[in-house]
Amino acid sequence: MRKNYKELLEKDKMYIWHPYTQMKDYENDYHILIKSAKKFKLYDSENRYYYDTISSWWCNILGHNIKEINAAIIQQLENFEHTLFAGFTNEQAIELAEKLIKLVNSDEIDKVFFSDNGSTAVEVALKMSCQYWSNYGKPEKTKFIYLENSYHGDTIGTMSVSGTAQFFKYYKKICVENYSIPSPYCYRCNSSKSCKYQCLEPLKKILNDNHNKISGLIIEPLVQCAGGMIVYPAEYLNKLYEIIKYYEIHLILDEIAVGFGRTGKMFAFHYSDAIPDFICLSKAITNGTLPLGVTLTTNQIYDAFYDDYSKNKTFFHGHTFTGNPLSAAAANATIDLLISNNLIEKSQAQIKYLNNEIYSRFNNFQYIGDIRNIGFIAAFEIVKDKSAKEKFDSSLRIGRRIYFEGLKNNLILRPLDNIIYLFLPITITKRDIDIILNKLEVVLKNVISS
Repeated sequence: MRKNYKELLEKDKMYIWHPYTQMKDYENDYHILIKSAKKFKLYDSENRYYYDTISSWWCNILGHNIKEINAAIIQQLENFEHTLFAGFTNEQAIELAEKLIKLVNSDEIDKVFFSDNGSTAVEVALKMSCQYWSNYGKPEKTKFIYLENSYHGDTIGTMSVSGTAQFFKYYKKICVENYSIPSPYCYRCNSSKSCKYQCLEPLKKILNDNHNKISGLIIEPLVQCAGGMIVYPAEYLNKLYEIIKYYEIHLILDEIAVGFGRTGKMFAFHYSDAIPDFICLSKAITNGTLPLGVTLTTNQIYDAFYDDYSKNKTFFHGHTFTGNPLSAAAANATIDLLISNNLIEKSQAQIKYLNNEIYSRFNNFQYIGDIRNIGFIAAFEIVKDKSAKEKFDSSLRIGRRIYFEGLKNNLILRPLDNIIYLFLPITITKRDIDIILNKLEVVLKNVISS
């Protein structure tokens, strides 16, 4: 390693606390110093390359270092970088809002509120939903319903509606108490072979007993990502929507990880008949170039806040970088590439190829208990015993071993416990799919059989 890179990594270890990382694991190791990126690969300070199979934490939808997006950011930067968004606006944000309303393609969604990341996009939806009912004369409706295994962010509000207890158990006492319902985790459901969506019965009971307290229900449409890449049927979302619609409960869709073509449609909820009151977006909206959060909602929600200032119905919420023109320019360029090149429709052949290949290659693998997939998302649940669906003991740290073995084989894999997943760009080629899957086979055989 060149001396200056070694010095940088020593400073990294000295000064930086990395996210979702037990830093003691790196007592005798360094984080990988990335120096450049192109298409589907990252290149480190030793000129080694890695396939970015998790799209840099689910952000990258078109591949890295896209010249059109870079150019859009530079062009906007030459004009100006940022202004406040209260009393002021900018062309990029206006253009983006119009594009998003058209892309969502819902008769109900009419308004766009900007923030700066996924957690804030969800926080905005929760606060809007809660204040809507207060403005509407029902201030007692302050609670939310969420799913087990769900994840909606790391802020206090989003942790309060997330079911990934392993992430948030230390913060439970400072979180707001809400209502949890079972996850549609088909692989681990005892009724999956005779499914009548029994997992929705607790929702019915909660609403029957407490609907007057409940503001909204939040859900990741079709894929619970951080909870284990749990893919569930669109019919589940349809049935859930019909239940809450009867009780006039807001439906909040967290499309932050699955939007913009990742599932094979522009948005995951387009597979369903559900009509959301809120849609939360981030990550791929800028192809991972700059932070941006967006909360879309309806005119009905908006109108509940629209009144004389003296009525105190204003939505008192905002972020310093709300409507940032650089981020909006990146988003506009990303959407333009998706639409003008018809990329989602063109990606259907790669989706079919990926889905066929993962089942043909891994279905009979001794330690893979379940394969689940949608679009460019594929997950493999590693188990000790297939028939009993028994998990490996967590002390073995199978996921961590797979992560490091992946690096040796030019793959960035970041397992969720014992669940290995791929979260690929929609521009991935069949050739690159083959290379990635070939390497993944080697990784799994080296780790699991060793």
